[in-house]
Amino acid sequence: MPQAPHETLWTLATAVIASRTLQVIAELGVADHVGETSVSVKELASACDADPEALERALLLLATHGIFECGADGFAHTEASRLLRSDHPMSMRSFPRMMGMPAFTASFAQLEHSIRTASPSFELVDPEGLFAYLQRHPDEARIFDQSMTSKAAADIAAVLAAYDFRRFSTVADIGGGRGHLLQAVLHQAPAASGILFDLPTVIDSLDIPTDRVTLVAGDFFTDPLPSAEAYILMEVIHDWDDAQAAAILTAVGRAASPGATVLIIEAAADDQLDPRVQTLDMIMLTITGGRERTSPQLRQLLDSAGLRAGEVFDTPGTMRIVEAVAV
Repeated sequence: MPQAPHETLWTLATAVIASRTLQVIAELGVADHVGETSVSVKELASACDADPEALERALLLLATHGIFECGADGFAHTEASRLLRSDHPMSMRSFPRMMGMPAFTASFAQLEHSIRTASPSFELVDPEGLFAYLQRHPDEARIFDQSMTSKAAADIAAVLAAYDFRRFSTVADIGGGRGHLLQAVLHQAPAASGILFDLPTVIDSLDIPTDRVTLVAGDFFTDPLPSAEAYILMEVIHDWDDAQAAAILTAVGRAASPGATVLIIEAAADDQLDPRVQTLDMIMLTITGGRERTSPQLRQLLDSAGLRAGEVFDTPGTMRIVEAVAV
């Protein structure tokens, strides 16, 4: 049954409570202490250094959203709560932890600044921006990196299902983080080699096989990019405003030989409104000053960087692949 209008407003106005509860439960690592059978709230509270009654009230709220299941013997896992376990192969524990980091919550508290000025309210937390902040806060940077990796893992299968990388001999992943997308691409394209380009702090922390992957440290705003037959930028361009996004794509165009392929992989903002995409767009506005763009907007950026936009590939998920060619 559809909600009444006043119920819709009440639900959205109080959504921050469930969201913040999820963040705290992820931070406490509650899911790690729930196995294949129910666990009493007293045991969970002892393991997580929490008050039993308060923890129970928090878990009951999450249970109304399908996260954990409440029974006579305590709390058990649902498919959603299993993803909060640190050892789950598709663990998403780091994502609510990231959203609950003090720098993030302080930025969202100043959302009015972003809406009035179109500038990221994160600049009120740190005028140098998110990425400079993370370089100075390695513990939070690790949570951020883990969060981006877990989010990418959920999208990679959809990307590989929508695009065939086997025709390329060398693939460069620009701003590729911990290399999960690049390694998946190379698994699909066993004859190809890869280049992973990211900041020195990221590259120096990696421990991945390098028999087919070359690690290159640098800043795409100041350092030359490697030469490759194909370039992939997954959820990179959306971090930046139009001028900075164009500068990144221009750097790719300088490094690429004529005919090289450039692939922008980001959330699709073209079709009907999607709360996942619109939420991500507001995160970009608040935290980085970037945005989710439509295909025509990306085509305009590609044109301004001297790259010829081509076909757009939809994926089974929220991602969309915009293909371009270096000229």
